Amino acid sequence: MKWLRFSLLVLGAFSLCCATSGYKRVFEEYTQALYQRYPDIRIEGENYLPVPLYRHFASFLSVFKLLVIGLIIIGRDPFALIGMQAPGLWEWGQGNKIYACMMVFFLSNMIENQLMSTGAFEITLNDVPVWSKIESGHLPSMQQLVQILDNEMKMNVHMNTGTHLHS
Repeated sequence: MKWLRFSLLVLGAFSLCCATSGYKRVFEEYTQALYQRYPDIRIEGENYLPVPLYRHFASFLSVFKLLVIGLIIIGRDPFALIGMQAPGLWEWGQGNKIYACMMVFFLSNMIENQLMSTGAFEITLNDVPVWSKIESGHLPSMQQLVQILDNEMKMNVHMNTGTHLHS
C-alpha cells in the first residue's frame, strides 16, 4: 500500500476555522479525487510546524496576553509595581476595559498567527517529498499532482521489479 502524506499548516486555535479553511478544503478535494484515481493509496494530513523559536514566542505571547487581559480586568497597574507612571494607553484601557481586552486579544492573536504561519502545503509519497509549496510558491493543480504521482509510482514499480530481477 502506498502512503501519501500532506503536511498542512494549522494556525492558532482562534483562527483555525477561518485561516486554514482554504488549505483544509484543498486537502479534502485532493483526497477525494486521489482516492477515486488510486483506491489503494492511504492519505493522511498533518500540521507543518514553524521553527521552534517562533512557536515558543507565540506560546509566550499567548500567556502574556492572558496576563495583560487579567490585569486590565482587575484594574491592577503593573507600572506602579516597577515605579513607573502608567502610560496613556494603560489609562485609556482602564476606562474602556471591554475595548482594551478585545484589542489585546485580537492584536496578539494576529501576531501569534503570523508567527505560526509557514504557508506550507508539503506532499510526500512513501516519505519521499514530491511537492513543496514552500519551495514552489504555489499549490499544485490536480493535474500536476496526478502526473507527479503517476511518475513516482511508475519509478517505484520499475525499481521494485529491477531489484527482483537481480536477486
